[in-house]
Amino acid sequence: MSRPVARLLTPSLTAPLLLVAALLSGVTSLAPAQDDAAAEVRALMEHPSIQAAFRHIEENDPWTIATLRELTQIPAPPFMEEVRGQRFLELLLESGVDSAWADEEGNVIGLRRGGGSGTMIFSGHLDTVFPEGTDVTIRENGDTLFAPGIADDTRGLVAVLAVLRAMNTADIQTDQDIWFVGTVGEEGTGDLRGVKHLFREGSQDFSAFISIDGLGHSGVTNAGLGSHRYRVAFKGPGGHSWGAFGLGNPIHALGRAVSHFDAEAKRYTDNAAQRTSYNVGTVGGGTSVNSIPFEAWMEIDMRSESPEALLEIDAVFQAAMRRGLEEANAVRARGEELTLEVTMIGNRPSGEIPEDHPFIQRALAATELMGGVTSLRRSSTDSNTPISLGIPSITIGGGGAGGNSHSLAEFFMNHNGPVGIQRALLILVSQAGMVPVM
Repeated sequence: MSRPVARLLTPSLTAPLLLVAALLSGVTSLAPAQDDAAAEVRALMEHPSIQAAFRHIEENDPWTIATLRELTQIPAPPFMEEVRGQRFLELLLESGVDSAWADEEGNVIGLRRGGGSGTMIFSGHLDTVFPEGTDVTIRENGDTLFAPGIADDTRGLVAVLAVLRAMNTADIQTDQDIWFVGTVGEEGTGDLRGVKHLFREGSQDFSAFISIDGLGHSGVTNAGLGSHRYRVAFKGPGGHSWGAFGLGNPIHALGRAVSHFDAEAKRYTDNAAQRTSYNVGTVGGGTSVNSIPFEAWMEIDMRSESPEALLEIDAVFQAAMRRGLEEANAVRARGEELTLEVTMIGNRPSGEIPEDHPFIQRALAATELMGGVTSLRRSSTDSNTPISLGIPSITIGGGGAGGNSHSLAEFFMNHNGPVGIQRALLILVSQAGMVPVM
């Protein structure tokens, strides 16, 4: 019986890539799988049908890379995923699903029927962080492909398709139905709108969720990093810097608010029981150097491993904004009071699936068997939503190597690319349950 060859990256390349993954995702522990889970997944991996699927993934890697090239060069800015979604829908049908559709939010879904014992989701996200008009043409340098969004998360979409094709070729039947999904709104102010729609109140019950987001075949993200994001606007009448001097100044109010927030939030995070962060990411306002602005705005991000700590630093933020407003109004010499608008633009829930959960143990076992590093991680991905609901959920990489995500210099290298897809298939089938062939 043939066995997959789990080829590791060379040490010179592996170390920095693992370091980047740790910084971005938050490695929480190195966690070997328990013996019973390892034995279960090893037996599954040795099954002739799984071996046939593994061979298909390796032999059809040229198709995988060609499809990666095609989808990467279809722009998918935030809230504008329709064109890429339409092509992904076509590829689902070509790859073999029982039915396919786009839902009300824009998620693209392909149903592969199983034994009906439950339904799980296997997904990548359609959107990229890059705005409309970004050049997504692929540039090549040796074995490296450069293009915005090629790794995050076009590779995930292609891995989803490659797993589907391999399961169909090897005639792998599962106990559970599987939704193969391209979600919308994973990035930025999309605020996980696609996956939130899938798991909305009153929707279908799902037994498990797997997101392919990122690269490589190491690590399992079993914990969601929660975040609150706000757009804050201080507003006033505005006027000439000389003739209207004494009016309340929104930028002055914003400055006071940031100063108070930075001081109080720093004290809070220094003493928080669980890791918590804050950041003022963007600011704007004003019309000219000699005009009192009529508006000043900023966008703020706060994150925490703990739902309670996130609420607490949110309260620190709210108090600082009000204090900045009150102080700016108190020192104005004339005119109407400044006003404050605080708008939540992002709310990602946190949570964690325990390490000893059977799903996590099977994912760790598959990672170990494929030669990956069995670390558990915390990150902010589509998995946040189902994790917060207590639904067994993970995020894993889609194979290959790369870096510079969220930048115009984003790149992908097909180093051990099939191994990551093979691991994803093994985890999926171990959770969905394989029906024995009679």
